[in-house]
Amino acid sequence: MTTTNVKAYGAQATDAPLKEMNIERREVLAKDIEIEIMYCGVCHSDLHTARNDWGFTTYPVVPGHEIVGKVTKVGSATTKLKVGDFAAVGCLVDSCRTCKSCEQDLEQYCLNGWVGTYGGQDKHLGGFTHGGYSEKIVVDEDFVLKVPANLDLAATAPLLCAGITTWSPLRHWNVGKGSKVAVVGLGGLGHMAIKLAKGLGAEVTLFSRTPGKEKDALELGADAVVISTDENQMNSVAGKFDVIIDTIPYVHDVNPYIATLGISGTIVIVGYLGGLDPILNTVPMIMGRKSVAASLIGGIAETQEMLDFCGKHNIVSEIELIKMQDINEAYERMQKSDVRYRFVIDMASLKQ
Repeated sequence: MTTTNVKAYGAQATDAPLKEMNIERREVLAKDIEIEIMYCGVCHSDLHTARNDWGFTTYPVVPGHEIVGKVTKVGSATTKLKVGDFAAVGCLVDSCRTCKSCEQDLEQYCLNGWVGTYGGQDKHLGGFTHGGYSEKIVVDEDFVLKVPANLDLAATAPLLCAGITTWSPLRHWNVGKGSKVAVVGLGGLGHMAIKLAKGLGAEVTLFSRTPGKEKDALELGADAVVISTDENQMNSVAGKFDVIIDTIPYVHDVNPYIATLGISGTIVIVGYLGGLDPILNTVPMIMGRKSVAASLIGGIAETQEMLDFCGKHNIVSEIELIKMQDINEAYERMQKSDVRYRFVIDMASLKQ
């Protein structure tokens, strides 16, 4: 297969900083779209993967799955986009397409294993896929998304992960006008959960461990802020919420939030992978038919639905634009939650 050598930024080992390297991209096949990457969001998953925090990274790895750019080539059988159009790629670049999940547009739950934008099994070149910290990417058109013309391109990038990760549970649990939604944590995921829930017509509350985020939360669209370490404030919202989107990315106590769910309410974990500590107390769950659930990104159709909704309501992420060469500093700042609320790489800097 014919390939092209392109610039990228990636890690060669667990403890190695990200640095410039070269990777191969395939030439477009009949159903492929080639995208010159203009902006790439920086996700906590990028950091965890680069540093092998989850234990399954294969090096070298080029992260990045919040990709926005311009179409530069299309295959002979493509119909979705044309050269010059703006396009996006999220966390998925392929799946089996035939299993029960894929048939329901739930490629993120592909029973035969979906292909991640980075670190997935590359069906064409062998080895592993490389992500958006690079000059360009080639993706089957079925996994390429259209970008609404009115949206700021850089601020659109985080919608491809942070946006869909919060949109999917909001939609699955039927959030709409009159729903009472709470969001745990105000970061990359949390700020998008507030914007999207509010856009859907819900009454939105932010749970925060410490005071000081009220102004930001209200400006983002929240109707109220509850300090989760304040017993009186927590008691004041007991039994209130239909859905809680929990965006905390580390182990934490979920039990206090369950008490704030109404009958048949659900708390959905979207930020943390791993065991819960302390363990769940099932008594309030049983006594109120309450659920603890989890959710993973979204399928391609749902992601396009989210982008179209954001276009209609002019919803984008709050971002800090950085150069590719500053990615290691950005990772350090992410660990300190020193970003409001998502880093996005201006990929033009890779050409410098």
